[in-house]
Formats: sequence, C-alpha cells, structure tokens
Amino acid sequence: MSRSSEVALLALAAVVATFLSAAAMGASPRFGFGQPATAAEIAGWDIDVRPDGTGLPPGRGSVPAGQAIYDAKCANCHGTFGESNAYLQIAGGVGSLGKDPPLRTTGSKLNYATTLWDYINRAMPFEAPKTLSPDDVYALTAYVLNLNDILPADAVLDQKSLPLVKMPNRDGMTTVHGFMVRDGKPDTHNVACMTNCVAQVRVASELPDYARDQHGEIAAQSRMFSASPAVPARLSGLDAARASACTACHGVSEKIVGPSFRDIAQRYEGDGAAVQKLVAKVKAGGGGNWGTVPMPAQAQLDDADARALVAWILAGAR
Repeated sequence: MSRSSEVALLALAAVVATFLSAAAMGASPRFGFGQPATAAEIAGWDIDVRPDGTGLPPGRGSVPAGQAIYDAKCANCHGTFGESNAYLQIAGGVGSLGKDPPLRTTGSKLNYATTLWDYINRAMPFEAPKTLSPDDVYALTAYVLNLNDILPADAVLDQKSLPLVKMPNRDGMTTVHGFMVRDGKPDTHNVACMTNCVAQVRVASELPDYARDQHGEIAAQSRMFSASPAVPARLSGLDAARASACTACHGVSEKIVGPSFRDIAQRYEGDGAAVQKLVAKVKAGGGGNWGTVPMPAQAQLDDADARALVAWILAGAR
C-alpha cells in the first residue's frame, strides 16, 4: 500500500474515532464545516413516492394524453407498444411469472403502480430526466398500465386514484432475478451476514500526530453549499453530448442506434447553414434523415450549449 493510501486510511479512522467518541458522550460531533440544510434543499432530495401514495404531487393525466407523450419521447427506446427496441420491455407478460420461462416486464413484475410513477418521474426520459411535469408522469403511467391491460383506454390517474390501482403482481414481488432484462441473473448476489456479527466497533488505528493539520484548516477550505442560485457553467461540446446522453445512441466514429458524429460531420461538410439546421434538430428531435428510429428532443439544452455541441460534431468530434 502506498504512503498516500496509508495516510488517507488513517485520516478516515481518525474521523470515525472522533464520531464514536462524541456519540459515547451523548454529544453530536461537530467538525467545523458545512451548514444546516434549508427546507428548499431538503425538498429537492425528498422526492420518493411510497406505495400508499405519500409523496405524490397534485396532477392528473389520461391514457390518450400519455400515448401522445409516449410516442414522442418513449417509443424510440421502449417500442411502439412497449415491446422494447433496445431497453426494458414495459408491456406484456402479465400472469407469466409462475411459468417457464417467465416474462418479467414493468407490467408483470411491479407490485405497486406508485413505483412506476416514481421511476418515470426520477429517471425518464433517458436523455432528459426530470423534465416531465407531474401531469405528464400521471399520463404516461396511465398509458403504460393501459398497454398492460391493467387500466381501460379512458382511464385518468391523479394523486388519489393512482395508489388504488392494484397491480397483478401485488403479492409476488421478488429479487431473485434481474430487473433490467426479461430474464437473467439477480442484480445483486450477496446476502446480509446475520451470524457472528460484531457487537462493538473498535478503532484499530488513529491518525498520528505528525500527519495532523498537514493540509491547513480544512473548515476554511471547504466549499459551502446553499440554495443560492449558481451561474450555470458553459458546457464543452463533448460535455454537452455526454450530459444529454447523446453518446448512448451515437458513437464518435461508429454507428450505434443513430449515425456516428463523424458521419454527421461528413454529411454537412461545406453546408453554410449546418449549425443552424443541427441546433434546431437537436432541440426539436425527430426522425427520417438517418433511418426510422426517431431522435428524442433535447429541449433542456440552451442555445449556447446546443451550438457548442453542434460545433464540436461538425469539427469532427475531436
């Protein structure tokens, strides 16, 4: 182990020792940096939705409204009818979990409809999560449940009705298989150790005196976090591509789902209006230029970042 690694481990041990010592004396440890989280900061993280509906915001959405959103923002990955083009299948398989082989989809495996709402709200669409409004999420949830024949085509979901939806697998949820594919090995393999457990944690080493304060006053160096709005940093072209998940569908020199960045640069070489055309394309999305798979809109990118992305592509993605 290197000297720097030893020092880092010793520093960690010292912090743990300080915490345990304070806890033993019934006091809250204070390390001299940071500040209490504000209500606004806590609210930004407190976004979970529970099975009984706790955490759901006001809003409503219908199956037809959800279909329109799904066709525009979800079908390119999950298939026109939830059958999947490349990602998790979200429809079908209801009633198949006791058969061989089972078909594990969003509709067949989830035990609570609120879980579906929560996941869409947190993580979808893939390239721009957290851009959907609560009404959009209610509508998409209604449409996905309709694809699985759990809700009728005229259903409307809201804060009160969503928790009342009973999923086909309400009492059969398990974790002994993979979740991101229809079949497969479990995502986790280890089990909790519940025998011969350690009764009391003992600090085996401490930071030696010569290593203390080697880096000055840590409290003064620590960056303070607050709810104050920060000026957003401009993204480079490559950073914009990564932040918008463009690299999930486009390789630098190889086609993935869409064309490579360098193929795009070659097609638009010499076109004086290329930047304007591609910025509009990136922000609005669409399909037909490179095949049948549509490109999702990147409306969350501001004009400056979209231009940086396009300029990087046209320069050969280097």
